Amino acid sequence: EVRLVESGGGSVQAGGSLRISCAVSGFTIAKNPMGWYRQAPGKECELVSIINSDDSTFYDDSVKGRFTFSRDNARNTVYLQMSSLKFDDTAVYYCAVEPQHYDSATCRSVGENAWGQGTQVCVSS
Repeated sequence: EVRLVESGGGSVQAGGSLRISCAVSGFTIAKNPMGWYRQAPGKECELVSIINSDDSTFYDDSVKGRFTFSRDNARNTVYLQMSSLKFDDTAVYYCAVEPQHYDSATCRSVGENAWGQGTQVCVSS
């Protein structure tokens, strides 16, 4: 069974930084694409970032230049380093095995690839 467990969320003031982690079991993350998604209160789920099999990365325009997606293959863990946080970054953040098909209303996978349980990030202005 593939399990994704996010951690590291919390409360931070605007302008601050936070690193969230996603520990993966039952699946080798090395050379496999992974994604981070988020759902803000009252909003639809959105893709934040993807790390591709060659470790190239994609970022949504809203986080480009502020967030960094990385992976530690030895720990089978992916990370999202978030800096210059804004109030609008407040959301539940989920990691997922790519490619994904997800329900944008519930922020859950509707496909075969695994999805985590989420970690809450709160940014106060």
